[in-house]
Amino acid sequence: MPTLAERSRGFGPVGLLTWLVILLGNGLFVPLSALLVLAWARWSATPWRDLGFVRPRSWLRTVVVGVVAGVVLKLLMKSVVMPLMGAEPVNQAFRWLTGNTAALPGMLFAVIVGAGFGEETFFRGFLFERFTKLFGSSRAATVAIVLITTAFFAIVHYPGQKLPGVQQAFIVGLVVATLYASTRQIWLPIILHAAFDVTAVGMIYWDLERDVAGWFFH
Repeated sequence: MPTLAERSRGFGPVGLLTWLVILLGNGLFVPLSALLVLAWARWSATPWRDLGFVRPRSWLRTVVVGVVAGVVLKLLMKSVVMPLMGAEPVNQAFRWLTGNTAALPGMLFAVIVGAGFGEETFFRGFLFERFTKLFGSSRAATVAIVLITTAFFAIVHYPGQKLPGVQQAFIVGLVVATLYASTRQIWLPIILHAAFDVTAVGMIYWDLERDVAGWFFH
């Protein structure tokens, strides 16, 4: 008879309860869901590799590529993609951060640990592992998993950022999910995501959003 830990890797009542607990953790505090995912992996003897935690061939290359890609992606989103989608040049949801030095450390922690590490561990590492077990690893299944996890990732941004946040999260999520699906390695998505969000925080803090948004469209 399977142990409780083994059943948590399945899709029966115990497995579904595991999903629910981790999902609730994501709703309460994003880093908590990542910790719950890691605790579940250890408890259920799920290999770290299955969650994408594979040592890169070169840490230096991974960090450099991730940071550069994250910065460039954010600048392209702000100056080209979002203006074409009719978004305001200024992100009103985070306008309070402009010049707010006291709030900066907490926000940087949120985007690096919460968004970069937390969201990637949950939306890419955990959900890809679960859906791959459920749907298989065929090309069609992988495309479906990319779209499902990206849609979920985008939707959870609605309460705090409304439609522009959903639009941006869907496009960025699609890029990162495709990258993860292609490599099944999570460190590059984590670094890219963190760099993307840190760049966004920098633009808001130094009040550069309107300038960047007007690089190509006035």
